[in-house]
Amino acid sequence: MSDIKIFAAPLQGYTEAPWRSSHSRLFGGIDEYFTPFLRVEKEEIRHRDLRDVLSPLNEDINTTPQIIIGTTDEFRLLADTLTEKGFDRIDINLGCPFPPQVHHGRGAGAIKRTEFLEAIADEMSRRPHISFSIKMRLGATSPDEWRTAMPVINRMPLRHVTLHPRIASQQYRGELNYGEVSSFAAECAHPLIFNGEIHSTDDILKLRGHFPSISGVMLGRGLLARPSLAAEYRSGTEFSAEELTRGILSLHESVYMATAPSLCGDAQILAKMKPFWDYAGANMNRKAVKAIIKARTAPAYLEAVHRLTDTE
Repeated sequence: MSDIKIFAAPLQGYTEAPWRSSHSRLFGGIDEYFTPFLRVEKEEIRHRDLRDVLSPLNEDINTTPQIIIGTTDEFRLLADTLTEKGFDRIDINLGCPFPPQVHHGRGAGAIKRTEFLEAIADEMSRRPHISFSIKMRLGATSPDEWRTAMPVINRMPLRHVTLHPRIASQQYRGELNYGEVSSFAAECAHPLIFNGEIHSTDDILKLRGHFPSISGVMLGRGLLARPSLAAEYRSGTEFSAEELTRGILSLHESVYMATAPSLCGDAQILAKMKPFWDYAGANMNRKAVKAIIKARTAPAYLEAVHRLTDTE
């Protein structure tokens, strides 16, 4: 089924270039991968963010960089640098729920900053060579904060708006506010992408039934747990438990081989690779997953990974 767009969400610490490239090659089904956000620190773009966006692993996949901003100067630096590096699409993060970002008026904290959004809309209009999009929440502390922002969002030159229907103070807990989604969709002048708690093909089908006007879905934690999800929706056929396990292990091996050589020592390797199983290990051999978490060396870690195929 190819009647809607399916995007892969940006998740810090999970969906860097090795994961994006490996997922595209091994599973597919994704129309566009979004990078974890680039940000400005001490008036410079954080180097590791830029390295991820410029990785040669991105060359064979459809990748869009995401940025998080708190000032117009940050926007200019990030947008102009990405343009210089050859990008013609940029996604702006208005949804990050984490307090350090929100308290500084970034992410979901920017939704209430109408004058700031007006200034960013003007900056966008000065860059017609860039195709912009935004990913946002309903608000920081109240689910109706988006209403004040909507007039300026509607005048922004956007190819789409991705909505996660929670507020920042919920982070990733609590119910999604489906009632506000209907109101949001009615007032939004741009194509709408839905993001949040999509874990199965049935979830996608139900969303399309509830909100027939949506143009696509963005898969986040559900895709980390079930990397086959987009491919399953496209083909109309679900992976068996055995197929999924084999696919996840292949994905892990590919990410490991692309990541480990650039790290120094077991501690760095384990710190980088263990989060892979935060979601991917949810429905796998529990004893093996516990052994993965407890592993102190790379050999012990890999041995535990190989035990994931054992029956409990």
